[in-house]
Amino acid sequence: MSNKTITAPKGFLAAGLHCGVKASGKPDLALLYCPDGARAAAMFTTNAIQSAAVILCRKLVQNTRTVHAVVVNSGNANACTGAKGLAAAKVMCAKVAKELTIDAEQVLLASTGIIGRQLPITKITAGIEKAAGLLSDSENAGLNFAKAIMTTDTRPKQAVRKVEIFGSSVTLAAATKGAGMIGPNMATTICIITTDAAISKPLLGKALKNAIGLSLNRLTVDGHQSTNDTAMILASGQAGNKTIKQQDSGYRRFARALADLCSDLARQMALDAEGATRMFKVEVKGAAKKEDALRAARAVADYDLVKCAVHGGDPNWGRIICAVGSSGIKLDPAMLSCRIGDVYVFRHGRPADFDAKEVSAIIRQKEHTITIDLGLGKYSDFCYGCDLSKDYVTINADYHT
Repeated sequence: MSNKTITAPKGFLAAGLHCGVKASGKPDLALLYCPDGARAAAMFTTNAIQSAAVILCRKLVQNTRTVHAVVVNSGNANACTGAKGLAAAKVMCAKVAKELTIDAEQVLLASTGIIGRQLPITKITAGIEKAAGLLSDSENAGLNFAKAIMTTDTRPKQAVRKVEIFGSSVTLAAATKGAGMIGPNMATTICIITTDAAISKPLLGKALKNAIGLSLNRLTVDGHQSTNDTAMILASGQAGNKTIKQQDSGYRRFARALADLCSDLARQMALDAEGATRMFKVEVKGAAKKEDALRAARAVADYDLVKCAVHGGDPNWGRIICAVGSSGIKLDPAMLSCRIGDVYVFRHGRPADFDAKEVSAIIRQKEHTITIDLGLGKYSDFCYGCDLSKDYVTINADYHT
């Protein structure tokens, strides 16, 4: 399959361009169009402070039966902007509707960028008019869309999957952005997924929730949620498969493909996190409760001292054990073990004899796994994390100024 962008599934056109939101001149406006309409589902940040786009889009996706378009601007979060910001978000939808001859209620939206600034709405509406004339199902158009939603990302993040459902070939594709202000609590930044599967709206939402829960919700860069995090999926139904209406084999195949797609995106985000040079996965096993496994995994992945050690290739297992111990879970230190890669560094409550150079080499790989066995039960869970470098501080110190 040559097209590996958001336009790969049948029924979608895209465009991306610079309209003037970003002073840098980089792309800052993205438009997605499904002429025949699509079913849609979405998830949003759980931060109590939410952008105008999140507030409006949440209502639209709940109340609209058919979605025809998605518009995304980058460079400006349109958050903490009050009534004027909400009005600007509505203007964005109305302008898209006018250009594509659809209803404003059929347009979803997202924003990302600096908080507290009003949208340059005149520039954005002019950009929407231009983008509508550039809509295409080409790979280049899909790539332009992916570039236009970026902020501090260094490269576009895209993924495509194909799966056979009831004898028909179904395609799923996605573009996402996210490099910082990412914490594992619906912190996907902006993630737009398309598919040509025929599937009911309730099951589309269920599959999305499960997929995000096992991927983007397991990623932490700096432990903080954005005000704008949005993940949405649009299904055009043009693959020709028998409509998925129940949790049968067709649904399970679709859900697995979606979960795999989202896991791919999560890894891409971790490896392109602000200042990151490598990523790691924290697997916790043997927990007495499911929530204990996740809490311990998050504690390790979030711990700045662990992240600094990963950056330096330092096999400092003490920081890992310290993070587990401070997570508030049920714990018996004498049962606790830890591996970095396949090498035990701590076993049954005691330091293990290991080759520090060998473990350092494992940590310096592009990806590695930290495995923690609590030895108390049958439950397990995981989180993705990345290293913390000097560049992270530089990027975030200079981001606004």
